[in-house]
Amino acid sequence: MKVKFTNLYKLIPEKKKISNKINLLIKKSNFVGGQEVKNFEKNFAKFVGSKFCVSLGNGTDALEIAIMSLNLKKGSEVIVPVNTWISTAEAIQNNGYKIVFCDVSLKDYSICLKDLKTKISRKTSAIIAVHLYGIPTDMNTIKKIIKGKNIKIIEDCAQAHGSKIKNKHVGTFGNIGTFSFFPGKNLGAFGDGGAIVTNSKSIAEFSERARNHGALKKYDHKFSGRNSRLDTLQAAILNIKLKNYNNVIFKRNNLAKVYFKELKNIKKLDLYNLKKNYLYSFHQFVVRTSNRNKLQEYLNKNGVSTMIHYPYMLNELNFFPSSNLKKAKNLGKKILSLPISEEHSLKEIKYISNCIKNFFNK
Repeated sequence: MKVKFTNLYKLIPEKKKISNKINLLIKKSNFVGGQEVKNFEKNFAKFVGSKFCVSLGNGTDALEIAIMSLNLKKGSEVIVPVNTWISTAEAIQNNGYKIVFCDVSLKDYSICLKDLKTKISRKTSAIIAVHLYGIPTDMNTIKKIIKGKNIKIIEDCAQAHGSKIKNKHVGTFGNIGTFSFFPGKNLGAFGDGGAIVTNSKSIAEFSERARNHGALKKYDHKFSGRNSRLDTLQAAILNIKLKNYNNVIFKRNNLAKVYFKELKNIKKLDLYNLKKNYLYSFHQFVVRTSNRNKLQEYLNKNGVSTMIHYPYMLNELNFFPSSNLKKAKNLGKKILSLPISEEHSLKEIKYISNCIKNFFNK
């Protein structure tokens, strides 16, 4: 059996409806801004339960503009987990703040709360909590840790559309939530896209200006911003896909249940711990083993495509601060992402699980 890691074409729902919408927008020559963008911002804000949504050109811009909007103290420190996509740390560095890497929890690959307590100092101005792989970070504990301190929270939800903690969407616990709509995401566009969600009117207005050269309307420039607008075609596609998105999460959770059931008794393979009252969007399904390379090779020989998210921790890159983080050390050599998406069948997930069991039983 051949199992691809993902097939973006198969992930497109209602292809005819999307095609008709694109053709209509082309006929109208409606490519930037307009009602489709406004509708998506309204719909996505309602979906996550925030007052405001500001659509942007991509998820990296969402992080950078989020940091800009908080007007943090110059030279201050921003804490970020070391196991994340590079954009999270880039956004800190590009805004002129000091990166402080925090260790990772091996239970769920999110920020290590014990290490977080030791990393907070008088110089700390913000924490970026990353809901990696669609796994919600324990936001309530983070808020308790910083209670009484003037520390802002940004939630990087690039991989966690629809993930929840006790029925509350990630992205709504801190000051700002940032999202990416890159095509490979669970809620993906046909190109780049991003958004900020917030309950703060001032943050929303700043972000609207920042994405459009510092202006809310033409020639109304209040500061030097950038060009980071979600284009109309992407907004229209996302509006259609958003209507079906709860089904996407439902399907991914059903597939994840099979993995957990089939793989839980393999001693040399670590799965992450699921928490009660958490809803996982399962952007990735990640396992950990010291035999990662051999397992990946074995799966490939048996027709199963896998990926690694990520092959190194960010403190290993020479242009970021180095730090001695015990749990994160060598993690990039042990983790492996297995296929999981609404395109995959239960039969395929069982086949992959059987291949893994056969590997460890050799």
